[in-house]
Amino acid sequence: MSQVTPIKPSQPAWRTSLIWLGLAAIGWFILKLLAPVLTPFVVAGVLAYSLAPAVDQLYRLAKSRVPRLVCVMIVEIGFMAITLAVVLLIVPIALKELPLLQMQLPKIAERLNASIAPLFFGFGIDFSLDPARVKSFALNYIDTNSNEVWAKVLPSLKMGGGFLLSLMGYVVLVPVVLFYLLADWANIISRVSGWIPRAKLPAVQSFMQEADAVLGQYMRGQLLVMLTLAVYYSVCLSLWRLDLALPIGVFTGLAICIPYIGFGIGLVLATLAAILQFDLTQAALILITTYGIGQLVEGFVLTPRLVGERIGLHPLAVIFALLAFGEIFGFIGVLVALPLSAVLLVAMRRVKAQYLASDLYRL
Repeated sequence: MSQVTPIKPSQPAWRTSLIWLGLAAIGWFILKLLAPVLTPFVVAGVLAYSLAPAVDQLYRLAKSRVPRLVCVMIVEIGFMAITLAVVLLIVPIALKELPLLQMQLPKIAERLNASIAPLFFGFGIDFSLDPARVKSFALNYIDTNSNEVWAKVLPSLKMGGGFLLSLMGYVVLVPVVLFYLLADWANIISRVSGWIPRAKLPAVQSFMQEADAVLGQYMRGQLLVMLTLAVYYSVCLSLWRLDLALPIGVFTGLAICIPYIGFGIGLVLATLAAILQFDLTQAALILITTYGIGQLVEGFVLTPRLVGERIGLHPLAVIFALLAFGEIFGFIGVLVALPLSAVLLVAMRRVKAQYLASDLYRL
């Protein structure tokens, strides 16, 4: 009589869940511990995920006649050139206009005096602003804060350490890591897939493909919205002959990626520049027409058509994700907020679908 080999019972679901929770806790601890060192690698990883489709598309357009490494170099150099162009556009103009801002502070005080003082006088309040004192206060404030900033930066420059390491990491290490990640992206994905249990591989692949589709649609749509609004704000502010039209317009358009907050910062910059250059009535007209129409176009035309409600990443969810992950993981958390939010969104969709199909929902 042959002996029957007993079948070992499968591992309980709760034990598997504990293992995954334990691995997640270990990963979180390592991420917190090595956050300063991992930052350049995380930056390069996020950029590689974003730029890998462009490399694949360029390689397909070349019909494999151009080596993939050449396509990687073209895409990376193009991205670095665009980034450098934005920096070179904003920084010199801002440095050039700062002295003008200091010089025109008395004019701002005079305009506020002419507009606000009569209102207070109607209530029997004697209110006035001394332009000389306003300018003196502002200059002293700027000088004091500048000295404090340099007092904190100079020791780091003398001692080397963290400041130089971070500078070298962002300027040198990120492009190098990005190049290797883009060149070996397909193999990296294949190796990661090799660690997944074979029985779970189809489910994991389906999950990640859905998350990638959600994030890809969001990023492509948001990029088109950003570029369109950057052109719109730059052109409109230029038509009003605002001196800082180009940097403010480009910044406002690109900052739209942070819902509401980016638009608010751009509006504050435009308000300050308009008040410095024009009278209060004209400045208000510029802001109401340009930014009011811009918000309407973004909310009712661009975002629904280019991003789409079907993606499910609500602007408030994006703000919460950026703040929450940034608070927990610092700068790395801000970088991985959107990818992790897409993964969590897909997970919540699947949990909801399983719940609606379960007997528990039918009770």
